[in-house]
Amino acid sequence: MHFNQITRRSALGAAATLALPVACQFPGSNSKPKRLLVLGGTRFLGPPIVRAALAAGWSVTLFNRGRSGKGLFPELERRVGDRNELDYASLQEGEWDAVIDTSAYVPEHVRVVAELLAGRVGHYNIISTVSVYAEEQESTGPRDEDSALATISQEQIDATKKIQQVTGETYGALKVLCEDAMEEVFKDNCCTVRPGLIVGPGDSSERFTYWPARLARGGEVLAPGGPKGDGSQEVQLIDVEDLGHWIFELTARQVQGTFNALGYPQPLSMHDMLATCQTVADNDAHLTWVPDEFLLEQEVGQWMELPLWIAGGGHQFSLKRALKQGLTFRSIEDTTRRTLDWHLATHGPEHEFRRTGIAAEKESKVLAAWHESQVAEAATR
Repeated sequence: MHFNQITRRSALGAAATLALPVACQFPGSNSKPKRLLVLGGTRFLGPPIVRAALAAGWSVTLFNRGRSGKGLFPELERRVGDRNELDYASLQEGEWDAVIDTSAYVPEHVRVVAELLAGRVGHYNIISTVSVYAEEQESTGPRDEDSALATISQEQIDATKKIQQVTGETYGALKVLCEDAMEEVFKDNCCTVRPGLIVGPGDSSERFTYWPARLARGGEVLAPGGPKGDGSQEVQLIDVEDLGHWIFELTARQVQGTFNALGYPQPLSMHDMLATCQTVADNDAHLTWVPDEFLLEQEVGQWMELPLWIAGGGHQFSLKRALKQGLTFRSIEDTTRRTLDWHLATHGPEHEFRRTGIAAEKESKVLAAWHESQVAEAATR
């Protein structure tokens, strides 16, 4: 797909916890701990969920292939199986108060495990995505949980079953069907969380991480100015720790319903986000804001070359329901600082971003072209 044809859905598909009160903690020191089954649990979003559950005194069982995070949570019970092979044999026995499904991408995978666990699990919480929403909507306002959903052809569904591959174009619609598969089995005893871009330490997608790392490198930085050229367009994201803790809190209280999960209660602009990265970097980095039109002319790729940038501003999502259910957000400065510290400790200051971020040479060329255009424009005044 050409960068300039990218959609928010395909972009999202390509790819210490907060002290909230836990309403469903077991009463009394002699009570038997509640039991949580986590499908996945060792990559990015999984660990914050597990840590929140353990902090609340829950007993946690992990189900996954056993390939990632082998050193994490050695004290926990593990059930091994491969969802791609519909291998759920290790889950044929056992009972849990709740299950959190962090690895639901293919409807058949969800349907089979939901039917297997029915009657032995009290509540099912599935992690979906805001990519479930259709590109075309009747309303121009923020998309809420009742907005129109993406659809997919039977041919595409069949292809997914055969080759076990989810693409950027099918990701959102398949997530819709995953939600449906869970609801068909668990009826009212379930919850759907639809996150937006999840960021923070451990994010291998390198999308948000590019910005604090780029500002830390210093010098002139190409910044997407949006339609007005000043960076006033809104951006939405959520810290992995905030999301993980809240997902567990919903599950502990057995909250029913569907919730968008991304920030912020007070809108965050691209300008303020990058200014925060600049403050955290505390060096000679300076931002040059360039409008959408010029970036597109220079064939700068949306979302992946300049992360979080979608020409025209992209879609926004309502978080009213989530806020009513206790979702809270740490400051963007805290998220930025922790992300940069993790990145530097893990990859070092010279890390070359391959999955996201504009190449240094191309960035320099675009900046030079922009400055030249401004000189030419000034000469005609």
